[in-house]
Amino acid sequence: MSAGTATASATTKAAGTSRVGWALADSWTMTRRELAHWARQPVQVVVGLVFPVMLLLMFNYLVGGGRGVDGDTTEFLVPGMLALTMAFGLEGTMLAVTQDLGKGVIDRFRSMPMVSGAVLVGRSVADMLQSVAALAVMIGVGYAVGWRWHNGIAAALGAVGLLLLFRFAMLWVGIQLAMVAGKPEMVQAVQILVWPVGFLSNVFATPESMPGWLGAVVEWNPMSATATAIRDLFGNPGAAGGTWASDHAELLAVAWPLALTAVFFPLAVSRFRNLDN
Repeated sequence: MSAGTATASATTKAAGTSRVGWALADSWTMTRRELAHWARQPVQVVVGLVFPVMLLLMFNYLVGGGRGVDGDTTEFLVPGMLALTMAFGLEGTMLAVTQDLGKGVIDRFRSMPMVSGAVLVGRSVADMLQSVAALAVMIGVGYAVGWRWHNGIAAALGAVGLLLLFRFAMLWVGIQLAMVAGKPEMVQAVQILVWPVGFLSNVFATPESMPGWLGAVVEWNPMSATATAIRDLFGNPGAAGGTWASDHAELLAVAWPLALTAVFFPLAVSRFRNLDN
């Protein structure tokens, strides 16, 4: 290898390393910006943590859940509510994105010498940190109302990993929908598109307790796959099984989020880059 070629190769590697470091630094700066909003708006953070707890207590003690379950209904309901929590709370992220768009904040960021995707990455990292906090609160409340996991800490951590993977995928769905909405007042209308994922699922009842056609739809819901998979990992009661979707829930709990991320992540990044077009 000639000296000129070696120098060019070293320069390319250094530039590549510099770009990666630049991207990480910009993304961390945007993450810190989002975390600073928590300190200035603590009520929103608290509401985001308390709302799923209220739902869990309501369905466990008042409305009732676990229809069609052969076993402890609380142990069926809590994993489902953990999965549902990962789909809820997207409104905060969607509002933050649309507010930045409406106030021209993102336009100012785009005019600065920074990696264009850092704004979205910072938003996603902050959201994932809040999701970890929400899971910790929900697991604590679930434990208080009688839920337990039975397959050891490794399986429990695997279940938490599947929950966060599902949240990551739903987050990019929310970011894309927020940029499609464009305005904060449109978020509620667009967010309705996410509701079927949460409520047409096996969070509150088994597919066997539903009409045949509805049960088939529910079994192939991404949230149902995650809920079934984490019930298996936690050692909690679930559906009777016997279908391909229920017997391969762990596979679907990984495949669905990866597929959603593969679709909505590039869509969101592409739309962000072309906001001025």
